[in-house]
Amino acid sequence: MKPMLTTPAAVAALLAGMLAAAPAIASEYVQAEGSTLAFASRYDGELFTGRFHEFNTRLRFDPAKPAEGKLEVSINLASAATGNTDRDSTLRTADFFDIGRHAQARYTASGFRKLADGQYAADGTLELRGVSKPVTLTFSWDASGPQPVLTGRAVVQRLDFGVGGGDWADTDLIPNAVNVSTKVVFKQP
Repeated sequence: MKPMLTTPAAVAALLAGMLAAAPAIASEYVQAEGSTLAFASRYDGELFTGRFHEFNTRLRFDPAKPAEGKLEVSINLASAATGNTDRDSTLRTADFFDIGRHAQARYTASGFRKLADGQYAADGTLELRGVSKPVTLTFSWDASGPQPVLTGRAVVQRLDFGVGGGDWADTDLIPNAVNVSTKVVFKQP
């Protein structure tokens, strides 16, 4: 029996083969600078947009294994700004976000689905004003740059959470559906 030759090239090839066979592990990410969380609706037929300036996102994701993904977002509701001081102060009241009793909203999702168009869906739960309801976030994932970026969209039915109750519940005045969009830049912790 001849002894095996162990040249540096043979060892490198063996190590490369072992690493290629290793299972992919989902990466952990935290939100980085440059992230945005926005919303859009209409008031009396006129479009308005706003942003939450304070939110925090954690993600575990491997595009090859989306079912193992996990997303956690906390949102400071008092940080909502639409560029209209009257509207912004109204959003903080008990009729809308009720920040005196519910300062934070949370979105959590475990296990994502890969969609036919190359995007992903996170079927998660939004907790807003003490109410928890399912909300699906559809997102794309771009890891081609220096930092990975998740770009997503969801539709929230505001009345399901008691947002804009009382006189504000009229969907002719404010539609029930609120469009939410996000662009989250990530880094590893």
